Amino acid sequence: MPTALLTLGRLPKALTLARALKSRGYRVVVAEPFKWHVARASSSVDASYYLPPPNTNPKLYRDTILALIQHESVDLLVPVSEEAHHVLPLASQLPENVELIGPAHQLYQELSHKLHFIEKAGALGLRVPATFAIDDPRATTLAREADHVKKPVRGCSGMEVSLCDQGTPHDPLDSGYVIQEQIVGQPVSTLSLVRQGSVVGTSIYEGRVFAGTVAVGFERCSPGSPGETSVRQWVETLIDSLDYEGFIAFDFIVDKNGLAWPIECNPRLTSGIHFFDEASLGDAVAGNFPLRAVYSNTVDRWQWGYSTLTEAYAALFRGNWREALRIFKWLASSRDVVWSWRDPLPFLLMTPLSWPILKSALFKGMSLGEACQRDIAPLWETPSSARLEQSGNEA
Repeated sequence: MPTALLTLGRLPKALTLARALKSRGYRVVVAEPFKWHVARASSSVDASYYLPPPNTNPKLYRDTILALIQHESVDLLVPVSEEAHHVLPLASQLPENVELIGPAHQLYQELSHKLHFIEKAGALGLRVPATFAIDDPRATTLAREADHVKKPVRGCSGMEVSLCDQGTPHDPLDSGYVIQEQIVGQPVSTLSLVRQGSVVGTSIYEGRVFAGTVAVGFERCSPGSPGETSVRQWVETLIDSLDYEGFIAFDFIVDKNGLAWPIECNPRLTSGIHFFDEASLGDAVAGNFPLRAVYSNTVDRWQWGYSTLTEAYAALFRGNWREALRIFKWLASSRDVVWSWRDPLPFLLMTPLSWPILKSALFKGMSLGEACQRDIAPLWETPSSARLEQSGNEA
């Protein structure tokens, strides 16, 4: 029986991937810097190992991954989230029989950088919003003349993203940030799986319920709609220009004319995985031949139920009854990403399994996004790095 190693288990997308691989005959092992995580209780996970946080000691983290690969006779290595920054450089050190599902580290670095990604896409003639490093004189001009967004070049989960009005001043010495033209419209996200140079599946979806800037309830875009078509064409054009392998995701704003404007690229797995059919996803990730397309499942609405419920109660406490009612209706009409009749424990034990995340959110004043990523995300280029690394040491 082949063995797959997932390098994170705390997020629902890891659980979905574990279930898909298990359904195709894989033994699934999870390596996690949290001792408790949602995938740990899953019947699809055969073993779970605690690792040192990569942001605390990157070398020890990578050495431990390599040792675990040998110990468990791993055949397939799959990064799940921001820890890919630490896992992908291991490609040249892996045994010949181990397949790593992910891009070359250098390409990952380029695409995950908020400015370099926009420059790369723009050089191909693709539509992009004006985006400049904060110390670029053009950034000062953009901020003075238009509404804009300030965000870290290595940010994730909406951390330290600011929507700024025209004329908002910025310190050009505040390195590690970009100023981006603010596009008005509907946020749309995508996830594609690329295997052997071909896109075998793409999901295109919209956030419907948000915790901060992170979507916790999402709906598939209608095929053939103007926004969906514009997004799909943009994604296919960029991927065709890349020597890419693995999961790749994009965030867009679709304007009133149905034109898609890319905001950022996440060259890794995202919540779009929940729109994929389990069996075909498992086959494609595992590289079963002949390689078939990843089919969309029949569910158009998905949610992180616990987070959706939290947002509904938050709207109630704010006195926003209309928004609370909308979210409660969404809660009742959408499929939960964790729940499975065949594998109920991750859902039933969600609260204790998520304690490492909840603890930081409750007692350290972090957003859930920051609490999820603080120990794995490569945020060293932003002024918040020291704070994030310190919180990682305390976890």
